[in-house]
Amino acid sequence: MRTLFIGDLHLSADRLDITQAFTRFLDTELDDAEALYILGDLFEVWVGDDIAAPFALDLAEKLRQVSHKLPVYFIHGNRDFMLGKHFARAAGMQILPEITCLKLYGVDTVILHGDSLCTLDKAYQRFRKLRSFALARWLYGCLSKKRRQGIADKIRRKSKSSNKQKSDTIMDVEPNAVDALFAKTHTQHMIHGHTHRPAIHQLENGNKRIVVGDWYEQGSVLSVSTEGLSLLRLPFDSAS
Repeated sequence: MRTLFIGDLHLSADRLDITQAFTRFLDTELDDAEALYILGDLFEVWVGDDIAAPFALDLAEKLRQVSHKLPVYFIHGNRDFMLGKHFARAAGMQILPEITCLKLYGVDTVILHGDSLCTLDKAYQRFRKLRSFALARWLYGCLSKKRRQGIADKIRRKSKSSNKQKSDTIMDVEPNAVDALFAKTHTQHMIHGHTHRPAIHQLENGNKRIVVGDWYEQGSVLSVSTEGLSLLRLPFDSAS
């Protein structure tokens, strides 16, 4: 048996090839899995459960079917932090705290989306602090559907533009932030996404930081079992 971790699928109506690849993954790769963790940014953008796109509702039904066989856990990402209890219930997903510790086959492990570790990106961290306030999320949710969609589109455009101007160092996790989280959680392994840089980092103190990859060009899955851990690539079906 094994536990699977994925993240940064950025599903949208514009990239149905990713949705098809994810659906295929759910159909074919979970037979020996005992849990599935989705580490944020399942969707490219999420502005409210009340305006979920048709493809997202279809996916919710698919995930709900999976949840009858094994638990499906979800941690909010920076793109889908507005995903709420209504959609999670429809999808059979259990929403976890943004930083969650678990004992994974005997190893103390901390899991998270990863954006909180990119502390050198000061502008983003200011935005992240603002959207963490429940009042800010509530006020946003009170806006009309059209207004929310417009704000989300504007944020996406601004994010893409500003990211092109940021260095690789700013866009990556900050080592001191990683060390601080390890110390705070007393864990040996850390699993996150967000940076789109899949790798298994062996740290000098013996800890490991594992980064799951995005699904832009292929699927990326972290498989963890009693035998160890491995990052798997799932090529997209060229016919899809």
